[in-house]
Amino acid sequence: MKSLLLTLIAVFGLSTLGIAQDMMSTKHLNVDDDGIAIKGYDPVSYFISEEPQEGKESLTYEYEGATYQFASQENLDTFKADPAKYAPAYGGWCAYAVGNGYTADANPKTFKILDGKLLLFYNKFFTNTLDKWNKDEENLSKNAEQNWPEIKAKKQGN
Repeated sequence: MKSLLLTLIAVFGLSTLGIAQDMMSTKHLNVDDDGIAIKGYDPVSYFISEEPQEGKESLTYEYEGATYQFASQENLDTFKADPAKYAPAYGGWCAYAVGNGYTADANPKTFKILDGKLLLFYNKFFTNTLDKWNKDEENLSKNAEQNWPEIKAKKQGN
């Protein structure tokens, strides 16, 4: 997908129109090569059930450059009404990592809702950053909020 975008930029000179920058500004998001966020999990499902649900390829919505998938039309409609409420914090990167000044991939099954925000965490092998987050949540949460604007800007190349 990115190579197609670069080809279009080269062929049509989109960069001179300022369009290329807008289209490439998703570098700060934790998405796959096709722009899918949360590894295809339904962001609304985190708020309404104990376990997140996988979304369907037929139920999608693009928000700020990321494509979100939904388990039901109702969840899609809920997201459309207030996407900022349901999109994961910190671009979908591990909240613990952002709290420590860097980014790391996140496991969509390791999450926490804190102050109405969806936080995702790295969890692979013997490392579960949610456990570490919970031990120092007050400081890490404050640090993540402070660190995110700079991390986001760096990832976007600003």
